[in-house]
Amino acid sequence: MKIVVIGGTGLIGTQLCNNLRAKGHKVLAASPQTGVNALTGEGLEDALTDAQVVVDVANSPSFEDAAVLAFFQTCGRNLFTAEKLAGVGHHIALSVVGTERMLDSGYFRAKMAQEELIKHAGVPYTILRATQFFEFMGAIAYSGAEGNQVRLTTAALQPVASFDVAQALAELVEQALAELVEQAPANRTVEVAGPERKPLVDFVRSYLAHHHDAREVIADPQATYFGAPIDDRSLTPAADARLGTLNFHRWLANTPV
Repeated sequence: MKIVVIGGTGLIGTQLCNNLRAKGHKVLAASPQTGVNALTGEGLEDALTDAQVVVDVANSPSFEDAAVLAFFQTCGRNLFTAEKLAGVGHHIALSVVGTERMLDSGYFRAKMAQEELIKHAGVPYTILRATQFFEFMGAIAYSGAEGNQVRLTTAALQPVASFDVAQALAELVEQALAELVEQAPANRTVEVAGPERKPLVDFVRSYLAHHHDAREVIADPQATYFGAPIDDRSLTPAADARLGTLNFHRWLANTPV
Protein backbone atom coordinates (compact mmCIF):
# COMPACT_ATOMS: atom_id res chain seq x y z
CA MET A 1 0.00 0.00 0.00
CA LYS A 2 1.16 3.53 -0.78
CA ILE A 3 1.64 6.12 1.96
CA VAL A 4 2.16 9.82 1.25
CA VAL A 5 3.83 11.98 3.89
CA ILE A 6 3.08 15.69 3.43
CA GLY A 7 6.06 17.55 4.84
CA GLY A 8 8.08 14.39 4.28
CA THR A 9 11.46 16.13 4.08
CA GLY A 10 11.20 17.97 7.42
CA LEU A 11 12.27 17.03 10.96
CA ILE A 12 9.39 14.64 11.64
CA GLY A 13 8.66 13.71 8.04
CA THR A 14 12.16 12.46 7.27
CA GLN A 15 12.22 10.20 10.33
CA LEU A 16 8.69 8.95 9.63
CA CYS A 17 9.49 8.07 6.01
CA ASN A 18 12.58 6.19 7.14
CA ASN A 19 10.59 4.30 9.78
CA LEU A 20 7.89 3.29 7.29
CA ARG A 21 10.36 2.24 4.61
CA ALA A 22 12.19 0.11 7.17
CA LYS A 23 8.89 -1.68 7.72
CA GLY A 24 8.63 -2.39 3.99
CA HIS A 25 6.05 0.24 3.03
CA LYS A 26 5.95 2.22 -0.20
CA VAL A 27 6.34 5.84 0.89
CA LEU A 28 6.35 9.15 -0.98
CA ALA A 29 7.98 12.06 0.85
CA ALA A 30 5.89 14.96 -0.44
CA SER A 31 7.14 18.53 -0.03
CA PRO A 32 7.98 21.53 -2.19
CA GLN A 33 11.52 20.10 -2.46
CA THR A 34 10.10 17.00 -4.16
CA GLY A 35 7.62 18.89 -6.34
CA VAL A 36 4.52 18.56 -4.13
CA ASN A 37 3.13 21.74 -2.57
CA ALA A 38 -0.01 21.40 -0.44
CA LEU A 39 -0.31 25.20 -0.16
CA THR A 40 -0.52 25.81 -3.92
CA GLY A 41 -1.83 22.38 -4.86
CA GLU A 42 1.13 21.75 -7.17
CA GLY A 43 1.75 18.03 -7.69
CA LEU A 44 -0.90 16.89 -5.20
CA GLU A 45 -3.10 14.99 -7.63
CA ASP A 46 -0.23 12.91 -8.99
CA ALA A 47 1.31 12.38 -5.55
CA LEU A 48 -1.91 11.01 -4.07
CA THR A 49 -2.75 8.66 -6.93
CA ASP A 50 -3.14 5.13 -5.50
CA ALA A 51 -2.39 6.36 -1.95
CA GLN A 52 -4.21 4.58 0.88
CA VAL A 53 -2.96 6.77 3.75
CA VAL A 54 -1.87 10.41 3.83
CA VAL A 55 0.11 11.72 6.81
CA ASP A 56 0.28 15.51 7.17
CA VAL A 57 3.23 16.73 9.24
CA ALA A 58 3.81 19.97 7.35
CA ASN A 59 4.20 23.20 9.30
CA SER A 60 3.76 26.83 8.35
CA PRO A 61 6.93 28.72 7.39
CA SER A 62 5.47 31.79 9.14
CA PHE A 63 3.96 31.91 12.64
CA GLU A 64 2.33 35.30 12.07
CA ASP A 65 -1.34 34.99 12.98
CA ALA A 66 -2.95 35.52 9.57
CA ALA A 67 -0.25 33.65 7.66
CA VAL A 68 -0.32 30.52 9.82
CA LEU A 69 -4.12 30.35 9.74
CA ALA A 70 -4.13 30.72 5.96
CA PHE A 71 -1.46 28.02 5.65
CA PHE A 72 -3.32 25.33 7.60
CA GLN A 73 -6.73 26.15 6.13
CA THR A 74 -5.53 26.30 2.52
CA CYS A 75 -3.33 23.21 2.79
CA GLY A 76 -6.16 21.32 4.46
CA ARG A 77 -8.70 22.19 1.78
CA ASN A 78 -6.29 21.32 -1.01
CA LEU A 79 -5.36 18.04 0.63
CA PHE A 80 -8.93 16.88 1.19
CA THR A 81 -9.98 17.81 -2.34
CA ALA A 82 -7.11 15.70 -3.70
CA GLU A 83 -7.67 12.89 -1.18
CA LYS A 84 -11.34 12.52 -2.13
CA LEU A 85 -10.49 12.43 -5.83
CA ALA A 86 -7.84 9.77 -5.17
CA GLY A 87 -10.01 7.73 -2.82
CA VAL A 88 -7.57 7.98 0.10
CA GLY A 89 -8.76 5.78 2.95
CA HIS A 90 -7.26 7.49 6.01
CA HIS A 91 -5.81 10.89 6.90
CA ILE A 92 -3.34 11.25 9.78
CA ALA A 93 -2.26 14.67 11.01
CA LEU A 94 0.17 15.96 13.59
CA SER A 95 -1.17 18.59 15.99
CA VAL A 96 -0.29 19.93 19.45
CA VAL A 97 -1.32 18.87 22.97
CA GLY A 98 -3.39 21.58 24.63
CA THR A 99 -4.49 23.30 21.42
CA GLU A 100 -7.96 24.12 22.77
CA ARG A 101 -6.45 25.58 25.97
CA MET A 102 -4.08 28.00 24.20
CA LEU A 103 -6.40 29.92 21.91
CA ASP A 104 -4.91 33.28 22.92
CA SER A 105 -2.11 32.22 20.54
CA GLY A 106 -2.60 32.71 16.80
CA TYR A 107 -0.65 29.52 16.11
CA PHE A 108 -2.89 27.43 18.32
CA ARG A 109 -6.01 29.01 16.81
CA ALA A 110 -4.68 27.93 13.41
CA LYS A 111 -4.05 24.38 14.64
CA MET A 112 -7.58 24.26 16.05
CA ALA A 113 -8.93 25.38 12.67
CA GLN A 114 -6.89 22.61 11.04
CA GLU A 115 -8.30 20.02 13.45
CA GLU A 116 -11.87 21.17 12.82
CA LEU A 117 -11.32 20.96 9.07
CA ILE A 118 -10.02 17.40 9.44
CA LYS A 119 -13.00 16.34 11.54
CA HIS A 120 -15.54 17.65 9.02
CA ALA A 121 -13.77 16.73 5.76
CA GLY A 122 -15.41 13.33 5.37
CA VAL A 123 -12.17 11.32 5.23
CA PRO A 124 -11.51 8.88 8.12
CA TYR A 125 -8.84 10.43 10.32
CA THR A 126 -6.42 10.15 13.21
CA ILE A 127 -5.04 13.27 14.89
CA LEU A 128 -1.84 12.80 16.88
CA ARG A 129 -1.34 15.62 19.35
CA ALA A 130 2.27 15.92 20.51
CA THR A 131 3.84 18.04 23.22
CA GLN A 132 6.73 20.38 22.35
CA PHE A 133 9.72 18.69 20.73
CA PHE A 134 13.05 18.66 22.56
CA GLU A 135 14.45 20.24 19.39
CA PHE A 136 12.23 23.28 20.03
CA MET A 137 13.93 24.27 23.30
CA GLY A 138 16.26 26.74 21.58
CA ALA A 139 13.31 28.62 20.11
CA ILE A 140 11.56 28.65 23.49
CA ALA A 141 14.70 30.10 25.08
CA TYR A 142 14.91 32.74 22.37
CA SER A 143 11.28 33.75 23.02
CA GLY A 144 12.16 34.74 26.60
CA ALA A 145 15.46 36.46 25.84
CA GLU A 146 15.93 39.91 27.37
CA GLY A 147 19.53 41.00 26.88
CA ASN A 148 21.69 38.83 29.15
CA GLN A 149 18.67 37.19 30.72
CA VAL A 150 16.09 34.61 29.67
CA ARG A 151 12.76 35.00 31.46
CA LEU A 152 10.42 32.03 31.19
CA THR A 153 7.33 30.56 32.78
CA THR A 154 7.36 28.05 35.61
CA ALA A 155 4.32 26.29 34.09
CA ALA A 156 4.73 22.56 33.58
CA LEU A 157 5.90 21.10 30.30
CA GLN A 158 6.27 17.49 29.18
CA PRO A 159 8.30 17.74 25.96
CA VAL A 160 9.05 14.82 23.69
CA ALA A 161 11.82 13.76 21.31
CA SER A 162 10.95 14.06 17.62
CA PHE A 163 12.21 10.46 17.40
CA ASP A 164 9.34 9.30 19.61
CA VAL A 165 6.78 11.35 17.67
CA ALA A 166 7.90 9.75 14.41
CA GLN A 167 7.69 6.31 16.03
CA ALA A 168 4.15 7.01 17.22
CA LEU A 169 3.10 8.20 13.77
CA ALA A 170 4.53 5.08 12.13
CA GLU A 171 2.48 2.91 14.49
CA LEU A 172 -0.66 4.91 13.72
CA VAL A 173 -0.06 4.43 9.99
CA GLU A 174 0.15 0.67 10.44
CA GLN A 175 -2.99 0.73 12.57
CA ALA A 176 -4.81 2.71 9.87
CA LEU A 177 -3.68 0.27 7.17
CA ALA A 178 -4.94 -2.67 9.21
CA GLU A 179 -8.28 -0.94 9.73
CA LEU A 180 -8.60 -0.33 5.99
CA VAL A 181 -8.20 -4.06 5.37
CA GLU A 182 -10.81 -4.75 8.04
CA GLN A 183 -13.00 -1.93 6.65
CA ALA A 184 -13.29 -0.46 10.13
CA PRO A 185 -11.48 2.91 10.25
CA ALA A 186 -12.05 4.90 13.43
CA ASN A 187 -11.89 8.67 13.84
CA ARG A 188 -9.79 9.49 16.89
CA THR A 189 -7.46 11.96 18.59
CA VAL A 190 -4.52 10.60 20.61
CA GLU A 191 -1.61 12.19 22.46
CA VAL A 192 2.11 11.58 22.74
CA ALA A 193 4.43 13.22 25.28
CA GLY A 194 7.84 12.77 26.83
CA PRO A 195 8.41 10.75 30.01
CA GLU A 196 9.22 13.74 32.27
CA ARG A 197 7.03 16.60 33.47
CA LYS A 198 8.58 19.62 35.17
CA PRO A 199 8.64 23.44 34.88
CA LEU A 200 9.35 24.68 31.36
CA VAL A 201 12.09 26.94 32.69
CA ASP A 202 14.01 23.91 34.04
CA PHE A 203 14.18 22.26 30.61
CA VAL A 204 15.48 25.47 29.05
CA ARG A 205 18.00 25.99 31.85
CA SER A 206 19.47 22.53 31.15
CA TYR A 207 19.43 23.18 27.40
CA LEU A 208 21.34 26.47 27.71
CA ALA A 209 23.86 24.99 30.15
CA HIS A 210 24.58 22.17 27.69
CA HIS A 211 25.26 24.76 24.99
CA HIS A 212 27.50 26.81 27.32
CA ASP A 213 25.09 29.73 27.17
CA ALA A 214 25.87 31.88 30.22
CA ARG A 215 22.72 33.98 30.18
CA GLU A 216 20.83 34.10 33.48
CA VAL A 217 17.61 32.12 33.39
CA ILE A 218 14.82 33.69 35.44
CA ALA A 219 11.79 31.68 36.53
CA ASP A 220 8.73 33.92 36.27
CA PRO A 221 5.28 32.47 37.10
CA GLN A 222 3.69 35.37 35.18
CA ALA A 223 5.69 34.91 31.98
CA THR A 224 3.67 33.96 28.89
CA TYR A 225 4.33 31.28 26.29
CA PHE A 226 4.98 33.15 23.03
CA GLY A 227 2.58 35.84 24.25
CA ALA A 228 -0.17 33.52 25.52
CA PRO A 229 -1.05 32.92 29.20
CA ILE A 230 -0.04 29.47 30.39
CA ASP A 231 -0.47 27.27 33.47
CA ASP A 232 0.47 23.73 34.47
CA ARG A 233 -2.40 22.22 32.48
CA SER A 234 -2.06 24.26 29.28
CA LEU A 235 0.49 22.16 27.38
CA THR A 236 0.59 18.92 29.36
CA PRO A 237 -1.15 15.72 28.22
CA ALA A 238 -3.94 13.62 29.68
CA ALA A 239 -3.15 10.60 31.84
CA ASP A 240 -3.70 8.17 28.97
CA ALA A 241 -1.16 9.77 26.62
CA ARG A 242 1.45 7.59 24.98
CA LEU A 243 4.87 8.31 26.56
CA GLY A 244 8.11 8.45 24.62
CA THR A 245 11.10 6.37 25.65
CA LEU A 246 13.81 9.04 25.34
CA ASN A 247 14.24 11.39 28.29
CA PHE A 248 15.49 14.94 27.91
CA HIS A 249 18.91 14.54 29.51
CA ARG A 250 19.75 11.48 27.44
CA TRP A 251 18.69 13.35 24.31
CA LEU A 252 20.69 16.39 25.38
CA ALA A 253 23.81 14.32 26.03
CA ASN A 254 23.75 13.23 22.37
CA THR A 255 23.09 16.72 21.01
CA PRO A 256 26.11 18.49 19.47
CA VAL A 257 27.15 21.68 21.23
